[in-house]
Amino acid sequence: MRVVARSLPSTPLLRSLQTSSHLSTTPIRAQCLQKHLPTVQRRTFLRPRRSSGSSLETLNVRRMRGESYEYHSRRRNFLLFGAVSGVIASCYTAYLLIAAIRKPKRLDSGLPKGADPFTTEAGSKRKIVLHDAEGREIVPTGNSTVPTFPRLIDLEIGAEGGQETVNGVEYTLVGLGVRTVTFIGIQVYMVGYYIATQDIAAIQSRLVKEINPIATTLVASEKDTLRQALLDPEQGEKLWNSVLQEVRPRSLFRIVPVRDTDFHHLRDGFVRAITARSQGNSTEFGDEAFGAAMKEFRTLFNRGKVPKSREMLLCRDAAGRLTVTYNDGQTGMGTIGRVSDERVSRLLWLNYLAGKQVASEPARKNIVDGIMEFVERPVGTVATRVI
Repeated sequence: MRVVARSLPSTPLLRSLQTSSHLSTTPIRAQCLQKHLPTVQRRTFLRPRRSSGSSLETLNVRRMRGESYEYHSRRRNFLLFGAVSGVIASCYTAYLLIAAIRKPKRLDSGLPKGADPFTTEAGSKRKIVLHDAEGREIVPTGNSTVPTFPRLIDLEIGAEGGQETVNGVEYTLVGLGVRTVTFIGIQVYMVGYYIATQDIAAIQSRLVKEINPIATTLVASEKDTLRQALLDPEQGEKLWNSVLQEVRPRSLFRIVPVRDTDFHHLRDGFVRAITARSQGNSTEFGDEAFGAAMKEFRTLFNRGKVPKSREMLLCRDAAGRLTVTYNDGQTGMGTIGRVSDERVSRLLWLNYLAGKQVASEPARKNIVDGIMEFVERPVGTVATRVI
């Protein structure tokens, strides 16, 4: 028997029942889908993907603190090591710079090819005597601005009569050197010490008798003793002071600037040196006469510029009087002025010859080398090559 299904007529009541049945089943189906579908994490362009909450369970605050402490400790040690290394490198570089500046160098002085400004003979360091185009004897200085100094100078200053009043006084170069300032050794002028040739015998006798009262020359060991005495601050000043006061040889310092300077700069250096040596002995240098002589000395240098390579002579005669001459390049060598008090010239001479601090240490050592050649020869003989 077949049952034929017929569609019932659509009525408002039937349609409302169908709609309510459809709506009631929709939430149930959604819940089932949510239980069986996997959870999908969504991310956007600005919001990062959320991490699982299980990673927080592996955090170890103590371990993180230890790692942070080790990191900052390594960083601190590294920075400390870098700072210490920088200080050491700076100090070492400064040491190398000062050593390089103080190391004697052979400068370009326009000397003939193969000519060395320095030579060593019999254990003594001396200058070599050359000849210029006119046959005059010259001594190389090793400086490019002032390449040579004359070995002999003839001056009327210091003439004591007789033939000297006609031909002048012959002065022989003993030693020379460069005057430097500041710790980097800026060169200011070349200075050379000359002694009247006729007065060398008196200096020979005085220095030889100081070491060996019965000798006329000094042997090698005695020369070393005299050298040490002349280079010693106290003994050297005492010895040169006695020579300048008792023997009073006629002598001069030849000063030639290697750079442009002025009279006031030179005067300030001279005055500081004289004042420093006179302050320790108020008995000898504390009177009004010495103060007046110093004022007169300052007045001599109230002038202008001193271009490089211009010659200045500080001359000391047998009475100890100081005469300053200068070559301005136009009128030639002329006298600037004089100071009669021998104490002024004596203290100025000691500024180059002896003491704890001298104006030029290379000049002082080279002067001592020249003195050594004097005393190794018999008293009364004049060396034909003393440098």
